[in-house]
Amino acid sequence: MPRVTLNDGHAIPQFGLGVYHVPPEDTADIVRTALELGYRHVDTAQGYGNEAGVGQGLRDAGVAREDVWITTKLDDEAHGYDAARAALDESLRRLGTDHVDLFLVHRPGEQDVETWRAFEALREDGRVRSVGLSNFGRRGIERLVERTGLVPAVNQIRVNPRTPHRGLQRYHRRRGITTESWGPLREGRLVGHPTARRVAARVGRTPAQVILRWHLQRGIVVFPKSADPARLAENIGITDFVLSRRDMAAIDLVRRRP
Repeated sequence: MPRVTLNDGHAIPQFGLGVYHVPPEDTADIVRTALELGYRHVDTAQGYGNEAGVGQGLRDAGVAREDVWITTKLDDEAHGYDAARAALDESLRRLGTDHVDLFLVHRPGEQDVETWRAFEALREDGRVRSVGLSNFGRRGIERLVERTGLVPAVNQIRVNPRTPHRGLQRYHRRRGITTESWGPLREGRLVGHPTARRVAARVGRTPAQVILRWHLQRGIVVFPKSADPARLAENIGITDFVLSRRDMAAIDLVRRRP
């Protein structure tokens, strides 16, 4: 699986598993299955309520902790310097680990600057390897950088061929911020798009694989969610083919075609 080097020097697996809306009681089995299939990146959040399942799935799979990239996100009710630090301690307890690889501010809030200062301190003391944001726009990012001097390693946003947010992606590149995508398949709606189906037929792949491959070739970190073992296997099978410039351009035009 390819990796993307972040602006702090750490290399994040470009593809992983998202566990948004995965029931806590199902999370361990799904994470274990994904890890057995070769996944090495899991994206969760305090607000998902399934961090404990992620940790259990890692232990059940028998994969070394240092071989798996774990991302979690700060709960909206835990903004502020002290609250953010305490919230991470709870995440580490639920995950059963002494650090997370990436800690994100899940959404903008009223105490963003103090929260971001806490994230910087957490990175410095080793409980977090990399820090970033989620669902932030350019103005919010600039405010944090101006007040603290710390540029986020990533910004996780809803980006896919239908809503590519090209302007924000260009800004990310100028700042050295890696773009992460949530909702890369638009909750499965993009797999039925005529363009995705045509390109998939031409390259002998599924529409989902084609859309996910588009993200990889755009340099975007992506982690689709699925609870189906067959779909998990399908999604990860995107590293042994390359979309042509013609196919990439066709998928780019999905934003203009219902």
